Amino acid sequence: MKILQRYILFELLKVFGLLVTVLTVMLVFVGVFQEAQQKGLGPAQIVQILPYLIPSLLPYTIPSTLLLAVCVVYGRLSGDLEVIATKSAGINPLQLLMPAFLLSIVLSIGSLVLTDQIIPWAIARMQYTISQALEDIFLDQLRSTHLISEPSQGYTIQVMDVRGKKLISPTFQLSRGKDTPITVQAQEATFNFDLKNEEVVLNLKKCQISADDETTFFVEEEKHPIPLPEQISRINARHLSLDAIHQKLEEMDQTQEQEILKREMKATFRLITGEFDQLGNVGTHQFAQKIKENERTRHKLSTEMYTRYAFSTSCFFFVILGAPYSISQAKKQFLTTFFLCFLPILLMYYPLALLILTLCKNGEIDPTWTVWIPNLVLMIAGLVILRRVLKH
Repeated sequence: MKILQRYILFELLKVFGLLVTVLTVMLVFVGVFQEAQQKGLGPAQIVQILPYLIPSLLPYTIPSTLLLAVCVVYGRLSGDLEVIATKSAGINPLQLLMPAFLLSIVLSIGSLVLTDQIIPWAIARMQYTISQALEDIFLDQLRSTHLISEPSQGYTIQVMDVRGKKLISPTFQLSRGKDTPITVQAQEATFNFDLKNEEVVLNLKKCQISADDETTFFVEEEKHPIPLPEQISRINARHLSLDAIHQKLEEMDQTQEQEILKREMKATFRLITGEFDQLGNVGTHQFAQKIKENERTRHKLSTEMYTRYAFSTSCFFFVILGAPYSISQAKKQFLTTFFLCFLPILLMYYPLALLILTLCKNGEIDPTWTVWIPNLVLMIAGLVILRRVLKH
């Protein structure tokens, strides 16, 4: 049995390696061209981000390619009557399935490591490469037009000249909502992209700051953050590690507690001073909006955290369904077996998973156990087919 199991494992690795390589390469090129089109990247930047796209695609390609590999190997074994031969020798067919179960467990662990450690690192490096490209675009636009205007973001930058990465005699105008517009004139300035806080920080030197109310003062150095250009995508929960998600949830709890404490202190102060008519103006509406936004973010982060475990182990449940089904369909072509097996997954597993994800993110159901329901459905169907294979 050890010789036969090693043979099956080698065949699984060979077929799986070939399929996952072909599928990943195809998706990488599609992803690269889409990323380049959205963010205006040149050939040099495309080559730089190419290696960082591969890890983010593997969690999607691994389960389906493993299922196809299982259908190819076990369908061929069953078609060559190897399964019947082992059963006639008194050997349990589960022994033949052990290599597939072992490989699926290893790949499930690998998928979890990918989504928790490697993908956040790769996304950070890709965002850094894109920010460097945007920095060049930013400087080139200032060199050619001496002006960048973003009315939707509330700022305008005008310069006399650009030398290297240094802005000469920049004028920075900031207008946010109903606040008084601010104009900053500096002798020179530099800037850097802060992806973590999603902003561009302008470092101004020898500044004259003035407002519309004719208030003017001078400072030696001044920093002004402005929102990131729209070309850079916001980093979502999928791009965070589990430790970062835990840390962000703890920070949200602390911030909410501080906001509640500040609001209670304001209300208490107005009670003590007799300002009863001001009790309704302690930011009730704004506070409710913040609480609602925090809850929405909390649901998304919690859903991502529990979903990461459930989806990483989908390799194992795909094998539980695919391996016995391919054995039972030995007389058919392996592609037919794959499509007959993958079609219910495509029509039931993924829509059910997406529905549960949406409900969890909206806070309507608890993600701690509901995200495992699609895997449970696969396991039940696989065990039913496995029982028939073992019996007949």
